[in-house]
Amino acid sequence: MFVRVWSFALQGIEALPVAVEVDVSPGIPSFDIVGLPDASVREARERVRAAIRNGGWPFPLQRITVNLAPAHTRKEGAGFDLAIALGVLAAAGAFDSAALEEIAVAGELALDGGLRPVRGALAMALAAEGGRRLVLPAESAREAAACSAGTNVLAAPHLADLIAHLRGERRLEAPDPVRPAEAASAADVDLALVRGQLVARRALEVAAAGGHNVLMVGPPGAGKSLLARCLPTIMPPLDDAESLEVSRIYSVAGELAGSGLIRRRPFRAPHHSTSRAALLGGGNPLKPGEITLAHRGVLFLDEMPEFRRDVLEALRQPLEDGVVRLARAHSHLTFPARPTLVAAANPCPCGYLGDPLHPCTCTASAVHLYRSRLSGPLRDRFDLQLYLQPVTYSEYQASTAGESSAAVAERVLQARERQRRRLAPFGLSSNAEMGPALIRRFCRIPPGGESLMREAIDRFGLTLRGHDRVLRVARTLADLDGSDAILVRHLAEALQYRGVGSEPVKRWA
Repeated sequence: MFVRVWSFALQGIEALPVAVEVDVSPGIPSFDIVGLPDASVREARERVRAAIRNGGWPFPLQRITVNLAPAHTRKEGAGFDLAIALGVLAAAGAFDSAALEEIAVAGELALDGGLRPVRGALAMALAAEGGRRLVLPAESAREAAACSAGTNVLAAPHLADLIAHLRGERRLEAPDPVRPAEAASAADVDLALVRGQLVARRALEVAAAGGHNVLMVGPPGAGKSLLARCLPTIMPPLDDAESLEVSRIYSVAGELAGSGLIRRRPFRAPHHSTSRAALLGGGNPLKPGEITLAHRGVLFLDEMPEFRRDVLEALRQPLEDGVVRLARAHSHLTFPARPTLVAAANPCPCGYLGDPLHPCTCTASAVHLYRSRLSGPLRDRFDLQLYLQPVTYSEYQASTAGESSAAVAERVLQARERQRRRLAPFGLSSNAEMGPALIRRFCRIPPGGESLMREAIDRFGLTLRGHDRVLRVARTLADLDGSDAILVRHLAEALQYRGVGSEPVKRWA
């Protein structure tokens, strides 16, 4: 007897429909799975056999062949267990196979027939939207119900419950609603906690308003890490489309944990020992890396020169294109990657080069090796480059608490709204995403600004890529001021953030 059950395979952050075709025919008892399965899919034979027997149904002692179509797509994970078990039971006459045409299923089977959650439930719900009803384990069903297709999702805690539903004996229930999830708690971080560092605070506001990358160089204790962790608190919340996009990434990565949609912008801070695959994506099965998990949020690389140089250089293409392209023998995947990159570095390995109070203990070769890990092309991709001086005790005592994150976030939100209205026809949402054509269109150099840009390029070595990035930052400064046109003061401030004419930044570079 032939039975077809619909399920899903994950490919990148998308869920692709897979037809699980089960044929049970007379012959020497066997159980074969074909269709490019990996080891975890092949192991489903033992889980399915035990779950069926422990559920009280007889396992057919016949020739069982399972085909996962399309056969050219690699199948990974234990999410096909439930579809295979239903196909075998339907072929054995446990229920009418016609009931399977109305549903699509995914779930890992426990040996007693219980259903365990799977990765990518949100992506599966989006793929099933407008079609069959999606049946998932209870935890995965709550996750899938967070999207607009949530009314089309059913929760099945056990294989027996799903069989009873297909027989018409009782109905499966829709999953319980869940509260929205947060990518990180920032209750103990606020921009008001930052004392001094007025230029850095202003640069952080500009970065949040335009989505610009930030490089901060300074001695230990200057406030680099605190400033970086404050950045998400002044960024606007994710809108509905961004929330769904980010939540789907976390669902595929297995980090949504049955929660609702993520509304707070993610903050990721990988350790400097992170591998290239962990940062960009990879592994078996392929999963998104830290740069994708920070999509639409903040990726913080503390002690950036301590990262391996090949890992850092691999960031150049994603930062430019906004996507990570992974090529493997069996697949070519694309992951979204548009975070705001914030990097912190010391001026030397010991951290005290140029500090008047702490002598530097590094040799010239050690300093050169430390700085060479951050190449010129990568450094050129930071729109804002700052050198932070340490705050003295008298400055700390004299300075009053600055504006809170909530106050700054209000200005940032207004600037983002201006950008959104301007860039929405082009499918963009922030100034940092503008390419050369849009820069020429929306970032016209004001009268009197040509001399500034000429001097920056001819005298201080500003690159043409840096030229465009200065114009993008100037456009953000104009948006913060509510100005339709870029003014000379916006251009001058944007050049200041590139380190043009700044001796500390030039020495560090």
